[in-house]
Amino acid sequence: METIMNLTPHAVSFIDANGATVLTVEPSGTIARVSSSITKTGEIAGLPVTETVFGEVQDLPEQVEGVIYITSSLVAQRVPTRNDVFIPNELVRNEQGQVVGCRSLGRV
Repeated sequence: METIMNLTPHAVSFIDANGATVLTVEPSGTIARVSSSITKTGEIAGLPVTETVFGEVQDLPEQVEGVIYITSSLVAQRVPTRNDVFIPNELVRNEQGQVVGCRSLGRV
């Protein structure tokens, strides 16, 4: 059985087809992120226009046999060759449209 390490700041709940939570993975305390910088590129109607440039992935552990990592989609997009990095997929929302869980692990 794999160990699942949640590298997001939120608990990730997996919900089955009947709406029951089958597993909740709490945050590990480490948050994998992508560095970014913002540059002002102009103005429109007095509002600043900016450009975000994304850099390196930060705080993503090296691959470890038997461990998979749940990250944001932005992190997962930056490491396409890592077969141990997944995102919450098939999001489940409540009546207010808020995400309450997911149905699967996804690859980007």
